[in-house]
Parts: sequence; structure tokens; C-alpha cells
Amino acid sequence: MPPAKKRTRSYDPAKTRAAVLAQYAHVREAVRTLAPEQLELPTRLGDWTVRELVVHIALAVETVPRYLAAPEPAAPEVALLEWPFATASRAGEIADGTSEFAAAAGRQDLDALYADVGARVEAALPQASAARLVPTRFGAMALADFLVTRTVELCVHTDDLNAAVPGLDVPYDRQALAACTRLLADALAVKAPGGSVEVRIPPYAVVQCVEGPRHTRGTPPNVVETDPLTWLRLATGRTGWAEALDTAKTTASGERADLAVLLPLMS
Repeated sequence: MPPAKKRTRSYDPAKTRAAVLAQYAHVREAVRTLAPEQLELPTRLGDWTVRELVVHIALAVETVPRYLAAPEPAAPEVALLEWPFATASRAGEIADGTSEFAAAAGRQDLDALYADVGARVEAALPQASAARLVPTRFGAMALADFLVTRTVELCVHTDDLNAAVPGLDVPYDRQALAACTRLLADALAVKAPGGSVEVRIPPYAVVQCVEGPRHTRGTPPNVVETDPLTWLRLATGRTGWAEALDTAKTTASGERADLAVLLPLMS
């Protein structure tokens, strides 16, 4: 796991809570429209169908009230900027848990599942301090930080859902997408510390990374620019570096501006 740099970015806990609830509501509204045949469509996530993806999204948010109901850990164990790199070690466990739950649920009423999870989250969050530690599968972390990770889960899997179901077009809450983009951008700076390359993801993030001469004024000699959705696809391996360049979704200028060896950040 790459060492975490000193955290320099802060997230407003109230805005993050609202963002998680808003993005979850967007997904729930979309799930209500899905026909049985659409739930059986394949996704880009291995053997998962849309049904399994939808169940996984609900389970990713259900962890909030579940962890809050557990005893509070004695001390933090995982920093926010360590989380993106910790997920790979648990990918198989997460996938197996989702598939087992979806299979056991059979033709479960997905809207009822989403309603139950949403109600539990809305009941638990107002009572919880942002500093309260929660026992995540990756180690204890502050609730405020854990909620930022939920924006990543929600936005990345909203994109997966949109890719799997033609015409679904689930919208993105602006604050959720901003938090997701910023965390993954900061994770790149942790993985490749330095100041020779400027990565721009307007309108949400700009970070410097990669060892080499640090840019101080004028136009940076090495610049990468992309949009938020392409960035989250690059960061999670949904899109390859060469594909993003070939389709003009990403531009890169300068001899150090090749990020292929650094991506994906999460898998």
C-alpha cells in the first residue's frame, strides 16, 4: 500500500452526507424503472448481472448504518488516502458477498431493499458525529472519511449501471461526483508524489504528481486533462490510458505526462 501523504484536502461532512443520500436517491429512482429483462443484462464487472450490481450498490450504502450500530473502535487504522489502495485486497471478498446475497434474494423486491437501506441511513446519520470511528472491512476510520468513500462507490457504480443499461442515464449529484473525483485525484498524488506533471480534472480537481522538475509559474510543461467520468474510469480500470487518449477523452502533453504505468489506482 503506498504511504499516505499528509492530508491537505478537507471535505464538509454535511455536504458529504447530503451527497451520499442524493446519489443513492438517484440510483433508487433508476432501479424502480428496471424491467426484469434489464436486471439480467451483463455488466462490465465480470460475471455480475445488473441485478447483482444493483444489490451491491445498496449493500455499499447499507454499511453506513451497520457500522454505526457496531461498537466504536478504539483508534483509527486507515486514513482516507489509504482507502483506494486497500480495496484491491478485499475485491474477491466483496464480489463473493454480493453474488451470494443476490442469489439468496432471488427475485427480491429491489425497491423494498432500497427503501429499507435509505430509511436506515437517514435515521442513523443525524445522530452520528463526523469524527465517530466506524469499523470498516478495511480498518477503523472516521465516519466523515468513510462517507467520502461511499461517494466513490456510488459514482463509480452509477457509471457501471449506465454502461450496462442503454438509455438509463442515472444522473450524478454534483457534490458526490466532486468528492469522488478529488479523492481519486489525491490518491494519484500519493502513488506518484512529485510536481512535474499537472493533472487537471475540471471543474473539480487539479493535482501535481510524478517526480521531476517542479512547475512554479507559467504553462506547466507536462499536463494531463480529462473530465470527471473519464477520470474515475481510468482510476478504477474501466478505461485504459491508450483508449482514453485515442478517443480524445483525455489529453496529455509533455514527456512525463504518460500515466499508463500508474493506472488504475483501484481494481
